Amino acid sequence: MAETAYELAKQRLGPCGVHCGKCFAFAGGDICTLSSQLVDSLGNFEVYARRFAELMGEPVFLKYPDFREFLGYLAAAECGGCREEKCKLFKGCKVRSCSEGKKVDFCFQCGKFPCGNTGFDEHLYKRHVEINNRMREIGVEAYYEEVKDRPRY
Repeated sequence: MAETAYELAKQRLGPCGVHCGKCFAFAGGDICTLSSQLVDSLGNFEVYARRFAELMGEPVFLKYPDFREFLGYLAAAECGGCREEKCKLFKGCKVRSCSEGKKVDFCFQCGKFPCGNTGFDEHLYKRHVEINNRMREIGVEAYYEEVKDRPRY
């Protein structure tokens, strides 16, 4: 059976409305996938980075080991998204358990939205309210279409 547009959006958007699929921690997301491809494409570049620093007089190449470590971290993302497991990024998040308890897919579907039971800092709380108001206005599927190709950060 084919997945509906709503189901696809629900799979990629957390109950708070934030796009899990664009998170650096999301396994199989753009950041993880592209980082893995870059790790593969760079191969044994560390040896060359040292040589380029000497030959070209460009000290930026001496920073390659740190860049490679960071890239490896991004490529090793393991999160399945907020609907699969507790959020690895916002450790104080209460939205998933609240949405499950209230049997809603997204916060805006709850009669108590917006509420203070998110565990979010001020910045994320504001963003979460804006996202949920937008989903209520245009629908979950249309909202996902609007953001699916946009960077999260």
